[in-house]
Amino acid sequence: MTRGTSPSAPPSDQTIETIFAPLADAGSLLLAVSGGPDSTALLLMAAFWSRRRGGRPRLEAATVDHGLRKGSAEEARAVGELCRRLGVPHRILHWRGAKPKSRIQERAREARYALLGQCARTIGADFLVTAHHLDDQAETVLFRLLRGSGIGGLSAMAARVDRDGVTIARPLLGLAKRELVAACQTQGVAFARDPSNDDPRYARTRLRALGRALAAEGLDAAALARLARRAAQVEDALTRQTEAAEARLRLVETGACDARALLEEPGEIVQRLLTAAIARAGGRDASRVGLEKIETLAAGLREARNADKRFSANVAGARVRCDGKGRLRVEPEPARRKPARR
Repeated sequence: MTRGTSPSAPPSDQTIETIFAPLADAGSLLLAVSGGPDSTALLLMAAFWSRRRGGRPRLEAATVDHGLRKGSAEEARAVGELCRRLGVPHRILHWRGAKPKSRIQERAREARYALLGQCARTIGADFLVTAHHLDDQAETVLFRLLRGSGIGGLSAMAARVDRDGVTIARPLLGLAKRELVAACQTQGVAFARDPSNDDPRYARTRLRALGRALAAEGLDAAALARLARRAAQVEDALTRQTEAAEARLRLVETGACDARALLEEPGEIVQRLLTAAIARAGGRDASRVGLEKIETLAAGLREARNADKRFSANVAGARVRCDGKGRLRVEPEPARRKPARR
């Protein structure tokens, strides 16, 4: 365990009250605490807030020990000791089994959410609370921008999202990391440092270096978070317009509609309806369909209808067909025939 240095002031009592106010009606919260400065600050602030409210909501904390590096078990036990001093029940969750050789951070994140989600369901927590903060939000915007995300992706992390039957809350998105470090330092609480955060093999580490360069030009974490907030507003408007279009066309519900009626909608709405219909027919998560594939599909469909031609394409496990009369259908892709043995 080490202690960081930061010139920033910690969040004030009023700030703490404000950021946790949306969770005030919850019966219980499960705090995801790794032992790093961000989640340690989350634990300290949540415990302070709950004590001032007579112990409501009830708090519990959980630490996932991925078993990927030496010292992780000790760090998890240190979190448990801090929780004991704060009067917060604590659990250590273990990622069992063989560990992956590739995409380690991505798969570790998936395992972490699965373990924390199961724990939240087991204890009946109303929210799983994570320590994602302003700098994380900025990195997420950069990460998705570099990968060609649409407006939905650029809206980055929402303050509240449902995942596998668990509602995840991120109350610290408006706070900078330096403020969270200061919150730990002010109370003299030590925290762990994950060496993978400085490993250039990982994209997040490289993005932090890029973020520092951009900040020097004025595009800092606050500006990127502002972009995410504005993108989220646009995303909300587009979602509502897509829902209205679906109510008229019923493409997702029925898997069929008039192609010309669909193509009269704005291009973004066309792509969103096609994505949703394909995801449903192909049994995929809509986020995994691929924006470039949908853009190509929509352009091909529009070109075919303008020429009064038939159209057929397979995308993400679904077949999209348009007949000579302009009737569009989205259905599961037929199973491929195995070549006959000679």
